Amino acid sequence: MLFKELTIILIVSIFVSSCSGQGDFSSSEKVMSSSPIKHPAQEKCSVVVGAEQTNLYLPLLLNKKVGIVANHTSMINAVHLVDSLLKLKVNIKKVYSPEHGFRGNADAGEKVKSNVDAKTKLPIISLYGKNKKPTPEQLKGLEVIIFDIQDVGARFYTYISTMHYVMEACAENNIKFVVLDRPNPNGDYVDGPILENEFKSFVGMHQVPIVHGMTVGEYAQMINGEGWLAKGVKCNLEIIKLKNYTHKTIYELPIKPSPNLANMQAIYLYPSLCLFEGTPISVGRGTDRPFQVIGHPQLKTDFSFVPKPTQGAKEPLLKGETCYGLDLSGVEVKKELDLSYLIRFYNDYPDKEHFFNNFFNTLAGNATLQEQIKQGKTAQEINATWQKGLLEFKAKRKKYLLYDDFE
Repeated sequence: MLFKELTIILIVSIFVSSCSGQGDFSSSEKVMSSSPIKHPAQEKCSVVVGAEQTNLYLPLLLNKKVGIVANHTSMINAVHLVDSLLKLKVNIKKVYSPEHGFRGNADAGEKVKSNVDAKTKLPIISLYGKNKKPTPEQLKGLEVIIFDIQDVGARFYTYISTMHYVMEACAENNIKFVVLDRPNPNGDYVDGPILENEFKSFVGMHQVPIVHGMTVGEYAQMINGEGWLAKGVKCNLEIIKLKNYTHKTIYELPIKPSPNLANMQAIYLYPSLCLFEGTPISVGRGTDRPFQVIGHPQLKTDFSFVPKPTQGAKEPLLKGETCYGLDLSGVEVKKELDLSYLIRFYNDYPDKEHFFNNFFNTLAGNATLQEQIKQGKTAQEINATWQKGLLEFKAKRKKYLLYDDFE
């Protein structure tokens, strides 16, 4: 009877994963704008994400009580993962949501409350704010948790921090943790300073560079393998790998991963521009080009923009003020952490004493970068100081790679 039930589910799963209809968990954030500039890479092919390969992970869910860590990016083609699995009679008990919420439309840093989904009546537990790690009560009765969220490959993008805490909770409560892997759009290089432990926070939990060059599945293996979970506990981890993917693959996200990363250009610029969040400079939140324009009212350039309240930026920095700066929406993005913009804006900003705020060192993962910029070091000089740490990290990283590397 068990074999017959499993066979029926697997046959139905093939149908569900090939569905092109709109699922019940559709998102207004679904379709991304196309990128005007292609990121330098060498391969482009049809990637099959982990979530699409239902035949590989449905046997792990059969007759199990299941939790899912998901958001608006957790799609099988045009159908949400939760929707698909419910149609396959998977016993989903709870859904856990990261920063930006289950629908992916909350502001960065905005408090997201736990609630109940109106369609399915499933409880949605927020893992952002004070409740970053599921409690034993919130996990009670579960046997398997699935993680399926699109990441962008930067240390301060908090979805990997959420994954860490869920892995830790699963290890402590004897729950299997399954990652449905997705590509890293910035997975074809590694760069930036390695985080120092004293600067550990939710926007940087591990001793990795700003651009780590790993998929979430590979990153989960590193978290487990390096003993980074509390007290060195090990999570019962399984990864559903990608098909047709290497770290040279160009992968354009079909859904924007958060409200202010609206297209591939913003995603490629994000690792370099996010450091501006530790300064008075606007990164374009509240415009139609967030993380593609940067500016401030006290600068003098020909280009300007005015931040206004928008979905995902209800109270943008410098709201209603004319900001002068740069439009990067058409530039070719370098395959490196580019400090040239940060150095230029520091040099041009009139009140240098107040250019860096308390958040900057947290984002940088050290106190050194701020001092190097103040000392007038060039981007090349600063980059040279990272190289020893990057070589050590790359050697460590190779142990956990699931796909051919870019080197």
